[in-house]
Amino acid sequence: MKRLLFLIPLIICSCNDWLDVQPEASVSAEELFSTEEGFFEAINGVYTRCNDNYFYGGLFSVEILDVMAQNYSFNVQDYTNYQKTSTFDFTDATLRWRNEQIWSIGYNAIVNANLILENIDAHQDVFHAGMYELVKGEALALRAYIHFDLLRYFALPYATGASTEAIPYVTTYSNKVTALSTVQEVVGRVTDDLKAARALLATADPILSDDYVVGYNTDAETVSTEMSNTNLFLQNRRHRLNYYAVCATLARAYLYTGNTSEAYAMAREVIEAQKFPWVNVDDFLAAEQTRDRLMYTEIIFGWYAENRITDMEARYENTVTGYFIHGDHAASIYETALAGADDIRFKGWFFQTSNDRQIIKYLRNSEEVGNRHYLIIPAIRLSEMYYIAAEAVYNSDPAAAATLLNEVRTHRGIRVALDKDCNFVDELLREYRKETYAEGQSFYAYKRLGRNIVAENGAPYLPSVIAPVPLPDAEIEFGNR
Repeated sequence: MKRLLFLIPLIICSCNDWLDVQPEASVSAEELFSTEEGFFEAINGVYTRCNDNYFYGGLFSVEILDVMAQNYSFNVQDYTNYQKTSTFDFTDATLRWRNEQIWSIGYNAIVNANLILENIDAHQDVFHAGMYELVKGEALALRAYIHFDLLRYFALPYATGASTEAIPYVTTYSNKVTALSTVQEVVGRVTDDLKAARALLATADPILSDDYVVGYNTDAETVSTEMSNTNLFLQNRRHRLNYYAVCATLARAYLYTGNTSEAYAMAREVIEAQKFPWVNVDDFLAAEQTRDRLMYTEIIFGWYAENRITDMEARYENTVTGYFIHGDHAASIYETALAGADDIRFKGWFFQTSNDRQIIKYLRNSEEVGNRHYLIIPAIRLSEMYYIAAEAVYNSDPAAAATLLNEVRTHRGIRVALDKDCNFVDELLREYRKETYAEGQSFYAYKRLGRNIVAENGAPYLPSVIAPVPLPDAEIEFGNR
C-alpha cells in the first residue's frame, strides 16, 4: 500500500488556537517521545492531519457525502465540479482524484496514530497522572474512527457485504502493504479499539467530571467550564475524541452490524449523561452577533475548523460558485408544506436568494462582531444518539422508537408527533437528512439501510449503484488488489 508517512511536531500554543498552528522541522521519534509534550504534539498532529481541507476539513465531511446524498443543487456551469459525482459516476476523473485524497490522507493519519501507539507503552514514565490514558485512548479512538468512516464510504454495507473484502485495517507505522480485511473483520477491529479507548478514557477524561460544563466558551456570560483547566490539553474536550464521543462511535459501529442491544446501551449512556444540552431556540435564531448556527452545545465531537474559515466561506458564500440548494428542493427535504413549517433548521441554516437557498450554517461573523463559539465541523451530535436508540428499539417497541424521534423533532420546532404506526425507516432517514445537512451522515444512513437515494429530479439511485465505491487507482496498483 502506498502511503506517504509524516510526523509533524506542533507547538502547544494559546488555548484559542491549539490546532491552528504551523509545523516546525521534523524531529526523530526517539526525541519526540522522550517527553509528555512530545506525545501531545504527536496526537495534535494527527488531529491536524484529519482537519486537512481534503479530509474532514471539507472534502470528506461537508462535500462529497452530501453530494451523494443529493443535498446540493447544481447550476449549468457546475463550478464545484460535483455533478457527475451526484450521479455516482465512478469513472469520473475528478471523483477518482478526490477519492485518492480521502484514502491517502486517512491512512496517513492512521499510521501516525500507530506511531504513537507503538511508542507510548514504553514511555509511561514521562506522563503526569491520567495523561497516558488520555493520549493512548485518543490515538486508539482516532485509528478506529478513521477506519470506520473509510469502511462506510468505500465498502459494501454490513447487511449485504459482511464477508466481502473491504479495506485494510492498519495497526503499524509502516509503508508496507496490509492485506484487505472483510467488512466484518474491519468493524470487529474498530469496536475492539473503541472499547480499549473507552476503558482508558473512563479513568481520566475531564469531560466525565460534574465540573465540566458544556457551553459557549467564548461567551463570558455562560457557565461553560470547557476552557477552565490550566492544562491546554484538558480544555475543549469536544474538539477531541473524548469519552462520550467514543461511546457514540461505538453506538454507530454496533448499529452498523445489527447489534442493537449494545448500540442502544452506548447511545443511552451518552443521552443519560445529560452533558450536551439542547440548543436554546433563541440562541439558534438570534441576531448575528449572538447566534449559534451549529447548535454547538449539542455537538459531542467535532473537527476544529477555525483554520478552515476562509475555505468554508468560499464553499458557501454564494449560490453561483458555491454549494447551494434550489428553494423547492430545500422545502421538500424539510417538509415545509407539512409538518416542517416551523422547523428551526430550515429557518436557521438557509438564506433565500431569488429561487435558491444559500447555506449559512458555516458562515462566520466578522472579527469585529465576533462569534459565540468556535467554528467546528460537527462529527457526532446528541440527536444521532436518539436516532440510534430509536432504531435499536423499533422492532421490539415501535412506540418507544417514535417517542425518541419525537424528542428531537420537538426541539426542532416540529409540532406534529409521530406514532408507533408511522413508516419508521422513512421518517428516520428524513430526520438524518434534515439534522445532519452538510455534515455527511445522512449518506451513511441511506447506504447502511440499503435504501434508494432520490435525486432532486425524482430519479432514484439504487443501493447497487451507490456501493461499493471503487478503491483508488493507486491503492489497486501499489497494493496489488
